[in-house]
Amino acid sequence: MDWTPLIQTERGGLAECVHFGAVAVVDAGGRLRASAGDVQRLTFTRSTLKPFQALPFMEAGGAEHFKLDDAQLALLCASHNGEDRHVAQVDRLLAASRLGYKRLKCGCHTPYFVELGVKGPGGPYDERHHNCSGKHAGFLAYCVQHGLPLETYLAAEHPLQQAIARELARVMELKSDEMAAGTDGCSAPNYAVPLSGLALGYARLAAGSASPVLGASLARLSQAMRSHPELVSGSARNDEAFMRIGRGDWVSKVGADGVQAIGSCSRQIGLAIKIADGSKPALFAAAVEAMDQLGWLDAQQRQALQPWRAAEICSIKGEQVGARRPVFKLTAH
Repeated sequence: MDWTPLIQTERGGLAECVHFGAVAVVDAGGRLRASAGDVQRLTFTRSTLKPFQALPFMEAGGAEHFKLDDAQLALLCASHNGEDRHVAQVDRLLAASRLGYKRLKCGCHTPYFVELGVKGPGGPYDERHHNCSGKHAGFLAYCVQHGLPLETYLAAEHPLQQAIARELARVMELKSDEMAAGTDGCSAPNYAVPLSGLALGYARLAAGSASPVLGASLARLSQAMRSHPELVSGSARNDEAFMRIGRGDWVSKVGADGVQAIGSCSRQIGLAIKIADGSKPALFAAAVEAMDQLGWLDAQQRQALQPWRAAEICSIKGEQVGARRPVFKLTAH
């Protein structure tokens, strides 16, 4: 069993659920600093991959070519709510490359703000409301800049997707046999990597210009994400909350099915977590606990993150009927 218990829920004094997973903590030089569970297990990165999927665009001078600002760059890395402010930035990205939204091949889903009960625009909804539409708009911009086919930009053999795979391997120091290919929910290629590799990527994203590879591009993307956390995720979402509570020191990105990555800029350290069953409450609780064990939190931050620990399990009437608590200790290396 390569997963380890991370979060346990209790009711009536008895253990009810146990959420297994793994935690990797790596510095920008590639040293494993702490861990829980098997951090070499291949784990699909899902949307935590987005900043690195923007690297070919950044390395080719796309931000300068299209005169993009930090708000637009933040959307390249976003899993947004589909609120008006997010759609407006997607429109700006598409306008920069003179394309219409029907060029986006991410599909359409009910915007996250609906699920979260956040006030947002009424329907009908289209591809711009998809949480990955900013990433896809960036993909299209890269193709426009380089004269590449637009219809097949999601194909694994497309030059853009090949460039993404190369840059991902470069920033995470991976060989081809250390990556497994799959397809994400938005139909874009996605990769499973060792959890330690994902933590290394976020250490370097946080390190920015101090990263030994791709420093200038990582610095711009990190700055954009931390400057506009509301665009990276949105209202009632953990990434916006984490980055604001981090006071500009943390760059944070969640991924579907139980993946979270966070980098500390001042420490140049990355943290990556996988919850095996994909539970979001367990994922967020484990992320807060890991940051606390690493000494990243002061008293004010610890208090502000209490809602994301979700330590109390309550009835519909609001009475506490159980508890959610961490059951792991990071092992220092």
